[in-house]
Amino acid sequence: MADAVHTRRVFSGIKPSGGLTMGNYLGAIKRFVEMQSPDTMSIYCVVDLHAITVWQDPADLRHATRELVAAYIASGIDPDQSILFNQSQVSAHAELGWIFNCVARVGWMNRMTQFKDKAGKNAEKVSLGLYAYPSLMAADILIYHATHVPVGEDQKQHVELTRDIAAKFNHDYKVDFFPQPEPIIDGPATRVMNLRDGSKKMSKSGVSDMERINMTDDAALIAKKFKKAKSDAAPLPESVEGLKGRPEAKNLVEIYAALSDSSPEAVIREFGGAQWGRFKPALADLAVARLEPISLEMARLMQDPAEIDLILAKGADKANAIAQPILDKTYDIVGFVRG
Repeated sequence: MADAVHTRRVFSGIKPSGGLTMGNYLGAIKRFVEMQSPDTMSIYCVVDLHAITVWQDPADLRHATRELVAAYIASGIDPDQSILFNQSQVSAHAELGWIFNCVARVGWMNRMTQFKDKAGKNAEKVSLGLYAYPSLMAADILIYHATHVPVGEDQKQHVELTRDIAAKFNHDYKVDFFPQPEPIIDGPATRVMNLRDGSKKMSKSGVSDMERINMTDDAALIAKKFKKAKSDAAPLPESVEGLKGRPEAKNLVEIYAALSDSSPEAVIREFGGAQWGRFKPALADLAVARLEPISLEMARLMQDPAEIDLILAKGADKANAIAQPILDKTYDIVGFVRG
């Protein structure tokens, strides 16, 4: 993977917190697969260091890490084409993360909306890691000099912070070293919503299992959840503009568009004016056709955890070969004395 043959470097990662949903697939993994190409160095990570910002049972963390790798591969990430590894096997992430802790300003962290959402009223009791993890996320991206970062809308602020950290580092040390990565937020269903409440994001931690499609759900359960998904009394509109103010309808149309590799406009052209009794079964059939093969392949891959671990180790070697020279240069710029 010599630099000369790649016009861009893509980095992104998902936290192995267990319970992968269709939201993870449509909002992230599917887009990672689509970005694999000969002219792109694609680096996809299981960000297990981020997972422990809240306490994790070690056995559960190991399982969730392997399950996420299985989902990556089952969805189409090719470990021979992309670099696939777990973050904790490349220590340069944590080392650069500390340097960025010393570059980032407390005021910047205080503006991070995700910390406020996750900490809630118990901000004094959460881990320091949960507060500071955006600077580690910046390190995840910049340790590879990534130029593009596919993210959901709710992660855009973190890429903006990464750009701020890169700019301040370059300014403070009078260098032009770290690039300004660009967030990539495109396509339908980049933020998949709850099947029972279109105003809330689909989440593994929702009260009811019927709110979400789990990537381990079988065909019958996938179909059942879509057929019972909340909609409204009106038929589908004749134009996309008619979805405004109808969050459940908008969510289901966008899911259909993402699963069919089309657009909401195309879905409305096909189903505009249709009743939900026609649309939801069609959506259920489409979801089963797209998601069941991934679920089955994930289950097969999980039967051989040693093979998954080998893939991660090989990916970590490739990642480290890129990251270590960048970390070494960073240390030289900062002024650390090394033998």
